[in-house]
Amino acid sequence: MKLSIICFSLTGLHTAERLKTGLEEQGHKVLLAKKSKYLEDSVTESTVKWAGSRFPLDDGILFVGACGIAVRSIAPYVASKKSDPAVLVIDECGNFVISLLSGHLGGANELALQSAQILGAQPVVTTATDLHRRFAVDVFAKKNGCDIRNMKAAKEVSAALLAGKKVGFYSEFPWKGELPEGLVLCDIYGKLQEEPDEESEKSESIQKNPEQYPEIGIAVTIHKSCKPFLSTVQVIPRILTLGMGCRRDKEAEAIEKAADRCMEEADVFLQAVEQLASISLKKNEPGLLDYAEKNKIPFRTWDSEALMEVQGDFTPSSFVKKITGVENVCERSAVLGASDGTLIKRKSGEDGVTTALAIRTWEVRFE
Repeated sequence: MKLSIICFSLTGLHTAERLKTGLEEQGHKVLLAKKSKYLEDSVTESTVKWAGSRFPLDDGILFVGACGIAVRSIAPYVASKKSDPAVLVIDECGNFVISLLSGHLGGANELALQSAQILGAQPVVTTATDLHRRFAVDVFAKKNGCDIRNMKAAKEVSAALLAGKKVGFYSEFPWKGELPEGLVLCDIYGKLQEEPDEESEKSESIQKNPEQYPEIGIAVTIHKSCKPFLSTVQVIPRILTLGMGCRRDKEAEAIEKAADRCMEEADVFLQAVEQLASISLKKNEPGLLDYAEKNKIPFRTWDSEALMEVQGDFTPSSFVKKITGVENVCERSAVLGASDGTLIKRKSGEDGVTTALAIRTWEVRFE
């Protein structure tokens, strides 16, 4: 993680230096700042402005000082648990480490435990699921490298588990480990798997025995339409490669339109796409580079020889082979990018742009 620490006194500096050394030994990159006229090289800007400059850059911000300083400093910048960095508060003597903001998705709870161990301090974690040792869907998603859709439903999952209610779990993918306490395995229709699996009986069964269909549940899926429960948290793994080919200097708008249509037809989330792929002839194609930058995904390319080595049944084009040396760019690059994965959307063409989607092998893991 990329971290920043700020302290406000000589005692706090000693604690911050110990913490910095320990965190760096664990592989974190740490910037140490001081804010006091009695400390050399003190930052001249206000703590609020300093926090504002670090908020978009750091994975975590650690205040060695009073809680009130931290709260007032970060208040203007707190936006969403999906994007906020982890924020910790450590008293200047290093007795307590408080996870203040973004405990789960931002990793503040885990960072607090690490920091407390370094200092020999008492970690202070206040998230209810941690206190009661209950499954937390946002932690589960982060550890599996997934995004979350429907944070409101994610809160309902936590509330239901804390209340002792059963929460449904459905996955399009195989999973390893033991299903956490409180989760019950369901099928794509949201029905407990122990019961007969007939969709036509669903509405009648709900009236007869509502316990067969948990109202709240989690679906590990790449498909937008996958909503097995009345309130569904969609946990989306980034496991798709979007393969693309295009005419030279194709405008960015046409590339984006073709990509959007490809994903719409495949009924998949953009969040499920982990990379854009093409042939090396296109490595400097402005429209493809713009699309990758806009959506914050890597853009990978391979030469024609590497693409020709990919095994599979691909849609041929004599024109494409004449230009590139390989009869299909989008499908082959998608499969290669997905580690010899499986095509889930074959080549489609629109306005001089071709697209295809491939999925790599992946599984859910419960720790």
